[in-house]
Amino acid sequence: MLEKIKEFASTFFITGDPMIYGADVSIALATIGIVFVLTYFKKWGWLWKNWLTTVDHKKVGIMYILASILMLFRGGVDALLMRIQLATPDVTLLHPEHYNQIFTTHGTIMILFMAMPLMFGLFNIAVPLQIGARDVAFPFLNALSFWLFFMGAMLFNLSFVIGGSPDAGWLSYPPLSELQFSPGVGENFYIWGIQISGIGSLATGINFIVTIIKMRAPGMTWMKMPVFTWSVFSSCVIIIFAFPILTVTLALLFLDRFGGGHFFTLDLGGNPMMYINLIWMWGHPEVYIVVLPAFGIYSEVISVFSKKKLFGYKSMVYAMFIIAILSFFTWAHHFFTMGSGADVNAFFAISTMVIAIPTGVKVFNWLFTMYRGKIEFKTPMMWSIAFIPNFLIAGLTGVMLSVAPADFQFHNSYFLIAHFHSALIGGVVFGYLAGLYYWWPKMFGFTLPETPGKWAFWFWNIGFYVCFIPQYSLGLMGMTRRLSTYGWDTGWQPLNFVSTIGAFLMGIGFLFQVLQILLGIKNFRKLKDTTGDPWGGHTLEWSIPSPAPEYNFATIPQVEERDDWWAEKDKRAKGIFRKQPPIEAIHMPKNSAIPFIMAVFFFIAGFGFVFGWSFFYIPGLIGVAICMICRSFFSYDGDYYIPADEVKRTEAAIRGSV
Repeated sequence: MLEKIKEFASTFFITGDPMIYGADVSIALATIGIVFVLTYFKKWGWLWKNWLTTVDHKKVGIMYILASILMLFRGGVDALLMRIQLATPDVTLLHPEHYNQIFTTHGTIMILFMAMPLMFGLFNIAVPLQIGARDVAFPFLNALSFWLFFMGAMLFNLSFVIGGSPDAGWLSYPPLSELQFSPGVGENFYIWGIQISGIGSLATGINFIVTIIKMRAPGMTWMKMPVFTWSVFSSCVIIIFAFPILTVTLALLFLDRFGGGHFFTLDLGGNPMMYINLIWMWGHPEVYIVVLPAFGIYSEVISVFSKKKLFGYKSMVYAMFIIAILSFFTWAHHFFTMGSGADVNAFFAISTMVIAIPTGVKVFNWLFTMYRGKIEFKTPMMWSIAFIPNFLIAGLTGVMLSVAPADFQFHNSYFLIAHFHSALIGGVVFGYLAGLYYWWPKMFGFTLPETPGKWAFWFWNIGFYVCFIPQYSLGLMGMTRRLSTYGWDTGWQPLNFVSTIGAFLMGIGFLFQVLQILLGIKNFRKLKDTTGDPWGGHTLEWSIPSPAPEYNFATIPQVEERDDWWAEKDKRAKGIFRKQPPIEAIHMPKNSAIPFIMAVFFFIAGFGFVFGWSFFYIPGLIGVAICMICRSFFSYDGDYYIPADEVKRTEAAIRGSV
């Protein structure tokens, strides 16, 4: 019996690598520390009531953001390990198999478990407040979406210490991801981690589409909506069409691995190229899913900190939807070299070039918004301005990659690596950091100190250029992606070393951001936002106190024009005040434990499918079904009313008067 236990443990747990042992110790110590703190300060009940069972969109948004920051740290450590490995030739920090696992998990985590939840967190924080709503359309589904994402992310990250990480690349192309070449459980962790979190992503897309369509404040017509809300709407439209493709694709790969399906093998009539087509039919729209909300953030921030209305509002809205539509007609540019034929390559080359036009329109609109504006160089504005040259590089190199004959040179090289990091860091991450700084006081009631934020900004930006600009040259010099080492005779060492220095500079920038948050918490009273509108905002979220009360708005605002709060402030300065309706009892959803419990059962089922253990996945699926039944047939008491007198007392306390 003891020998069987030892044999099982040797295959179940990852052994033989000091870094894995370090991770094991870190996980154990962190878990013990969290349990100790919650127990010592008697916070278990507080955690359960206020966070694990909450359906408040603002708290759900904060949990998304905290989880994404943890994933940014994990994915960033992976990136630094790769850069150390490639700093000079013949480094042996990572053996080839471990290197493959690192770059697979890095890409998957950064896109699906860092960028997506950070985006969803900002959706939750800003959209209901911008449209004058008290919550999202489906608060229960919103909480379930978060917990499905979180459990999927935890399942995927568990592969680092249990079973083994996936190593077939962040898109897991067959035949490498098939059972013949990946016989371990790493690919199973990949499939089920993404499947579980993907269900949550699809539900979030549906939720916010309905919220924006049905819950806008009276008077807020489509062309009076804030640009960020428009960007969220266009992104969610892509989500509801793209994510089902991912779900089906991974389901077919699962059937290949577990049921001998042969959908993506050359045996029995399958075709690996079908997988590549399907995964990129999701994968390229996914780029626009994450970048469109960043465009919305830039539009809000640049307008506010230029003290002007956004230039070309309608053209910005139209451009976003043109991008959303065209995003589904560019996927084949990812495999120009696969022999699709001249006609197919020409179509996708043209569609890829065309999508640059609405993006260029946006850049000019932002520049014209700043033109003759009274620009205030606060941290959110600095990130927004820094985005423009970064994304210009990404756009120009993207057009270069769209030229099919030229792509035969660029494809699979470090030129491509540099391009998509320019787009996803310079475009997406910079945007979400700008949004995080911008809406931070609305989340927590205090602004972050500017000085460490500006140090973080400069380390990030200088590090970004130092890291990725050399990689364009490396690609043209012949360095291909996925290499774990190279020889001295290639001549790649100097530029790789410079690139590694840049990666560490960005890491230092991240540490400054952590310091900035800690200093903000320490100096909370000094940095407290007492106005609810620290930036001089234009949209409705700045018309209420910071942090926003549970019910958001004591009375639902009546919108009269675009940038309604800015116009309202101007009228008040002239002595013109709107008549406010009387405060009435407010209908709110109750907390629910079902989303958390259901997500735990999804995790159990996913873990069972990873190892093929029916004694795990059958109870897990039964638990999911029971939760659905309880929600459908026994969850009748799901809401309550906040009495008008309580609302008045709350408003008096946070505003000083009703």
